[in-house]
Amino acid sequence: MGMSAGGGSSYNSDINVTPMVDVMLVLLIIFIVVTPLLSQGVNVNLPENDNPDEDPNITKDTSVVVSIPQAGQYYVGREPVARTELVERIKRLMREKARKEEQVVYIRAEKTVPYGEVVMTVDAIRNAGIDRIGLVTEKRKKK
Repeated sequence: MGMSAGGGSSYNSDINVTPMVDVMLVLLIIFIVVTPLLSQGVNVNLPENDNPDEDPNITKDTSVVVSIPQAGQYYVGREPVARTELVERIKRLMREKARKEEQVVYIRAEKTVPYGEVVMTVDAIRNAGIDRIGLVTEKRKKK
């Protein structure tokens, strides 16, 4: 009876999953860190609605997001802007964007901001010649 002593030419066919698990954990950590940074603009407590459809264009480069966290405070993206400069800043950003039919201005207003403030902002944007305006809401949570 012959027995094989070490050093034979047998191959180990088991898969070593440790490197794959290490890579997956690193990717998971990267996604956990980067995901909160993807939200564009300023944190705003949005009004709730029963069935808002999420518009995928809000994160595209062809859109401009105007945030109103309080009455009298305006942000374009993450940059604070005075009310008097708001329309000019939006016009400049829209000139830099792609095709005109894809350009959209989204307004994210805190739910405590007076309605008149939002209407004045919409009116100023329309007077600037921009017709595609979106109001951003959050889906109401079911209880």
